[in-house]
Amino acid sequence: MPDSLSLSSSLSSSFSSCSGGGGPALGETVAHDLERWIVRAGLAAGDRLPSEKLLCERFGVSRAVIREAIARLKAEGVITTRQGAGAFIAALPGRSSFRFDRLQQASHDERHAAMAQMFELRYLIERGAAELAAMRRTPADLQRMQAALERMERALVRRTDAAIDDDLFHVAVAEASHNPQLARFLAYMGRQLSDTRVPTWSRTGHAAGWARVAHEEHCRLYSAIERGDAGQARRLAEAHILDAAQRLGLPALPWLAGGSETGNMAGGASGYGAAALSFDMEQTRGEQSDG
Repeated sequence: MPDSLSLSSSLSSSFSSCSGGGGPALGETVAHDLERWIVRAGLAAGDRLPSEKLLCERFGVSRAVIREAIARLKAEGVITTRQGAGAFIAALPGRSSFRFDRLQQASHDERHAAMAQMFELRYLIERGAAELAAMRRTPADLQRMQAALERMERALVRRTDAAIDDDLFHVAVAEASHNPQLARFLAYMGRQLSDTRVPTWSRTGHAAGWARVAHEEHCRLYSAIERGDAGQARRLAEAHILDAAQRLGLPALPWLAGGSETGNMAGGASGYGAAALSFDMEQTRGEQSDG
């Protein structure tokens, strides 16, 4: 295992070109850079990563971005964390899991079709995770969900980006199922779907009320889980995913076209009109970079 001095030196040379900022796109970039560094530094399974403070300094980014990057790699099985001990290499990059096809290089229609398929997968699985969370949640689970909700509430007041906290709320719900395989899968999938949450928390999303509606849906889901109402938690999770997909103007699929009795129960999608909300990822990213 490389010593701490060589790790710091390697980090300094590898990350000197990184700049500050935040959001899912930067978190993904940092995660990929960290993967490459793990390979170049010759780290092996069981080796400990540098501290979060050192990673923040070397990347020149916030703790939230470092946590996003580590969460991505943890969900993909590359990194594991131990409470009070830090983050450790679990498996070398490229040997632990598959990735969804990258959407950045896809055409507009291909991107929408791929996202619709991923939302369908979310619909099939997250409703069960919410139901189990209501049955098995602990005070610690509720605290993690509430912390993410509080950060999203502050972002609503300040009209700032909270896409990462949106991710973390859904991860916390999955973890409350206390099924480690389900939690890991949904955490992984959530990191792949981060771009789908960017429009909601963008300047346009705040102005259109998308962020407020999504946050209200999250709060209702949290309340059902806190009460232990498994059936209602399942229905609210279904409605949240249906409404989120419609807000993004995704192509209609059987599950999105009224196949669920929960469609629009939260009142979000019905007031928008899916066709009018078709968005372009590059345009949204450009808008955020202007701010």
